[in-house]
Amino acid sequence: MILFKPEHAAPILAGTKTQTRRMGKRRWKVGSVHKCYTRPPFAKGGAEPFASVEIIGVRPEHLRDITMADAIAEGYTGPGTFLRAFYDINRMASDADPLVWVVEFELVTP
Repeated sequence: MILFKPEHAAPILAGTKTQTRRMGKRRWKVGSVHKCYTRPPFAKGGAEPFASVEIIGVRPEHLRDITMADAIAEGYTGPGTFLRAFYDINRMASDADPLVWVVEFELVTP
């Protein structure tokens, strides 16, 4: 299971969002398939997955090392817009540069 913000569902389904950066321990194995949700399935009222994705790459990287190509693969117009969204989503100071896991994926089923 991978949780995404609701605004990320459409770009994933369109195949334009093919990366996500996550903090914490490495939880993804190349070749594994994960259901994608916009809310936890165990939340009140439940939730249905909007897609399944296959993990095709995982690597550690400092957050601020994101390239233009990677920002676009994240579904953003550039590193600045991606970083602002990441800091907001994760409630972080805008000068933070944590080590994150870059998870590359491809859509398996919509």
